[in-house]
Amino acid sequence: MGLVPKSQHRCPIPTVDDPNTIFIPKERTPDTIVKNLTYFLEDEFVHNGSQSSPLFGGHQSWLQREESFKLNSNMKVHCGFMRNGGAEMSPLDIKYVKKCKFVVASGIFDGYDVPHQPSNISRRSKKLFCFLMVMDEVSLKFIRKNVTIKEDSAGGQWVGIWRLILLKHPPYDEPRRNGKVPKILTHRLFPQAQYSIWIDGKMELIVDPLLILERYLWRGKHTFAIAQHKHHRSIYEEADANKRRKRYARPLIDYQMKIYRYEGMEPWSIKKNTVSDVPEGAVIIREHTALSNLFSCLWFNEVNLLTPRDQLSFGYVVYRLKGLFKFYMFPNCEYNSLFVLHPHTREHSSKIEWVKSRDELKGNGSSMIEGRGGLGFWTPYPGNLDLVVLPPVARTSKAG
Repeated sequence: MGLVPKSQHRCPIPTVDDPNTIFIPKERTPDTIVKNLTYFLEDEFVHNGSQSSPLFGGHQSWLQREESFKLNSNMKVHCGFMRNGGAEMSPLDIKYVKKCKFVVASGIFDGYDVPHQPSNISRRSKKLFCFLMVMDEVSLKFIRKNVTIKEDSAGGQWVGIWRLILLKHPPYDEPRRNGKVPKILTHRLFPQAQYSIWIDGKMELIVDPLLILERYLWRGKHTFAIAQHKHHRSIYEEADANKRRKRYARPLIDYQMKIYRYEGMEPWSIKKNTVSDVPEGAVIIREHTALSNLFSCLWFNEVNLLTPRDQLSFGYVVYRLKGLFKFYMFPNCEYNSLFVLHPHTREHSSKIEWVKSRDELKGNGSSMIEGRGGLGFWTPYPGNLDLVVLPPVARTSKAG
């Protein structure tokens, strides 16, 4: 009949039967491209002759950004966590996470969620993994009012299996951007971790984490795994959907897409070596190799510099690394079988999402300015974007 079959929402995940039978590799994946990765720790930007306040992501210049995409065996890049830039952990939490080599991480910011307890977790995984729930002080207060928090003998706070990790002094004005810190920079928050699984705070994990690592990393010898987006393969389609669903300010999304188009980012096609340029970013599975960590840094830098819509920048960073960053993009139907989705306690909204033009970001004291992130919107771009025409978009779904 010529009908295209409807894609499955959920499908069985081909995991092994028993997490107790899984062999954990004794050797780490060797670092063959990037062998030594270090980070800028001081924000030394001087504005109008006087030192400005340090920013969490630093004042990365467009030239520094360009240089960061050129892979070498020894690299030093911006990767958040500038001194006095915010997102500080307590000494108690720092001591606790030092023991964590296998991590399941999640995050809640601005009180949008409460912790959801994972299910089907084996005894082996409960002993092997640290389950770390990162949050700000607003969320901790909200959770205290709605959920029972227990304190251990060392002073650590727990909700069920989740060890709560408080980040003091949120680095950004936008909760959505703050949430990208533990999500993308997991290796920076938990530097002793060898493997991590990130799951968004609105999700309840229903698959044993050892089964996840075996299925998505060890079986295929991958170091980074993420799901394919259900609807979109091109970042320009995803950008259009974000605008239609009012997920972020339209002129700021367009500006980001113009930069990417100016820098040579083509719409996805079957000629590309990737399954898709657009992931479902709510679950990220990683071995913390030097190259995997570098990719996370570069991805975060785009989120810091432009919009916090990380699905727009993922494929761009892959493109800039010219095929040297290998990752496994698994089927969307498997992704939907990893969790149960719970609604937020309320919807995200910030004033910057309603900006109607870039000019609204420039005024003195404007309440629209998100002054600690999105520096790329009010730092002159070293290229003429006026003549850039964005590719036409085929709207492949009503949902976007």
